[in-house]
Amino acid sequence: MDNDVSPQQESYNPWTVVHLVFQHLADAGLHPVLGATGHPGEPAAELLRCLGIQPDPQGDRRLLEQKEERLAELREAFFGES
Repeated sequence: MDNDVSPQQESYNPWTVVHLVFQHLADAGLHPVLGATGHPGEPAAELLRCLGIQPDPQGDRRLLEQKEERLAELREAFFGES
């Protein structure tokens, strides 16, 4: 019998983790800013990667918008819809 047991991978709401980090920094008297020059998704994802957490793109609004734009392009190309 094979006793190879892989550890369960935990999942986190990425914004909960980002909020926790920011709260800790604010409590230390710092004033962190995330995404001051644009969408905060990529800086937040980078923060998670630095903490060893792989962000899940499932909730990334930018991906949804890109998909919607691509689908609109395909509808226009195939059906002439705008």
